[in-house]
Parts: sequence; structure tokens; C-alpha cells
Amino acid sequence: MRVQVYVCRSGSAADTQAIADIVRLYLDMHALESGKPPEIPVAANILNQMCYGNKNNLMAGMICAGYDERNGGVVYSIPLGGGIFREAYTIGGSGSGFIYGYCDANFKKGMSKQEAQEFVKNAVSLAMWRDGSSGGVIRTVTISKDGVEREMVQGDSLPKLHAKWCP
Repeated sequence: MRVQVYVCRSGSAADTQAIADIVRLYLDMHALESGKPPEIPVAANILNQMCYGNKNNLMAGMICAGYDERNGGVVYSIPLGGGIFREAYTIGGSGSGFIYGYCDANFKKGMSKQEAQEFVKNAVSLAMWRDGSSGGVIRTVTISKDGVEREMVQGDSLPKLHAKWCP
């Protein structure tokens, strides 16, 4: 039984990958023992314990999101050094400092799936435009009660919101 929890990682790639692998192992064991998938807050709490318990040795910021029957769709932020914050949305990583204003101005509770996907693509595209460490493609995962939908936007197809300000 595979747990449908997704994590966005920022910081040290080695640290965040190791944490994600360990948490996956814990969640798989939990699912085997209980006979059902763990709820998303369980995954977020395990991530937080790993990050906080090793805060002096890791460079790891995580976003944990998923959908479960009890909690619905939920998003948690686990910043560098640990801490756990349930949010309507959250951002992280080196490019996030450039897009807080955009996100605050454009996020709306109750967005449609399409509106939410466009919001994320626009935000990540703006972060990438300002931050050389934010990558060259956008990979999204839309998680709902109906399942998981993955999408990748290639670099030449990224939204060009920055063209409004810098043609």
C-alpha cells in the first residue's frame, strides 16, 4: 500500500533526499502495521521530527502536501531548522523571497483546479526568472480526492509574467 504524500524539497539535495527516503520508509511501515495509509499530518510530523531533531546538521526545508479522507487536501511547511505550519498555501526555497508579494496578491481560497495550477506555474516562473538556482522546468503535482495529476512545463513554455515589467 503506497502512501500518497508529496514533498517539495529545498536546501541541500543530499539532506532533503535522505529525509524524504527515511520518511517514506516510516510511512510504509506505518501503513503495513495499521492496514491503512497514514494521514498527511502524520507525514508532516515525521518530517518535522527529522528536520528539527537534526537542525544543526541539516540544510532542509520541506513542503508536505497530500489528500486523505479525514483531513482533505492539506499543505504543511517545515522550514529550515524545523517547525510545522499548516497553511492554505506555502512557498519555500531560494526563489521564494522574490515572489511573496505576487503570491499574497494572487492567492484566493477556493480556486478552481485550473486557477490553482496557473497560480503555481506563474509563481514558480517568476521565482525562476529572478533566482538562478530555481531550475529550468516546472513540475507540478495536483493532489485531490480523485487522485494525483502530474505535469511538467518545459523551459521554453514557461509563463512570461515578468515580460509585463521587463520586456
